[in-house]
Amino acid sequence: MPEKKSEAFSKPDTLLLTLVLILVTTGLLVLFSASEYNGRVRFHDSAYYFRKQLFATALGLGVMYVVSSINYHFFIRLAPAAYLLSMVLSTAVLLVGQEINGSRRWLSFGPLSFQPSEFAKVAVILFLTWQIERTQKKTGSFWFLCRTMLSLLPIVGLVGSNNLSTAIIILGIGVILVFVSSPGYIQFIGPACAGVGFIAVFLAAESYRLERLAIWRNPEKFEKGFQTIQGLYAIGSGGLFGRGFGNGLQKLGFVPEAQNDMIFSIICEEFGLVGSISLIIVFGLLLWRLCVISMHARTLTGALVAAGIMGHLAIQVILNIAVVTNTIPNTGITLPFFSYGGTSVVFLLGEIGLALNVSRQKKFG
Repeated sequence: MPEKKSEAFSKPDTLLLTLVLILVTTGLLVLFSASEYNGRVRFHDSAYYFRKQLFATALGLGVMYVVSSINYHFFIRLAPAAYLLSMVLSTAVLLVGQEINGSRRWLSFGPLSFQPSEFAKVAVILFLTWQIERTQKKTGSFWFLCRTMLSLLPIVGLVGSNNLSTAIIILGIGVILVFVSSPGYIQFIGPACAGVGFIAVFLAAESYRLERLAIWRNPEKFEKGFQTIQGLYAIGSGGLFGRGFGNGLQKLGFVPEAQNDMIFSIICEEFGLVGSISLIIVFGLLLWRLCVISMHARTLTGALVAAGIMGHLAIQVILNIAVVTNTIPNTGITLPFFSYGGTSVVFLLGEIGLALNVSRQKKFG
């Protein structure tokens, strides 16, 4: 009699783990260089941002380990509750959220601050996976596509009211997961048009968003275009091999908040074209590995989880680099594992833990 196939857990994907550790370690070093001046001026502590990011990274690595050790189906069962919680937290931001640099995106709990939009990205990946898993026999219908995307509208509306960039990422994750479950291009024409209209409405709803479009076209004509121009100066001054680690000049008050959205410009200045392309290659390898994990997942559920994480990272990396190079208007999207933000790095590493968990489950026989 043929041997019955059984489930077993193997070691997590070593290459994925190695790439993540390379990005995390490099990200901490680059963040220290980019934030040293701002930390010294604002808080009289050149390592202020670095220490907080190091703590969040250590916490995130712990979360990654724990999540990678628990069967990912456990988290899928919690998906509806996580999605509801993300809407509650996003509503709380609108009502009692803390405003930083003109944006209301944080909830404060004593000395700690938390950005619910980062949790919302993970919740959406899990919720859509749960939803598609329950209706996988009907994934080829147009109604399935509409219903899946409509289920995202509540969280997209709540998040997008003060964070359009994250709303775009959430919509992108939804499109990717629907495509993975039911490949085909024709069915996306209608939702794509609706998505463009949705984004247009949000752009027109707030004058500062329309202003960003004008700044993108002619940054030199606007005072707020200063950040974009200085970022481009940093990229251009890096040359082929850069000024060297820690020797960048644009972070010395010329590029505002150099440790946040514009950190890629500091990478270009200090490591040059070679360094920036090398970083893009590492990100590309990370995305490729997530794609491999998705393609070889034991179940559709695992494939969707890995694909959702891949889509999230891909969209965020592409949009951040496009913003820094002024290819698209400024959207306030951070560079994963590099930009300052404790909430972001904890949840990103939590997502990697999910991907490692998917990679551990194999079939034998």
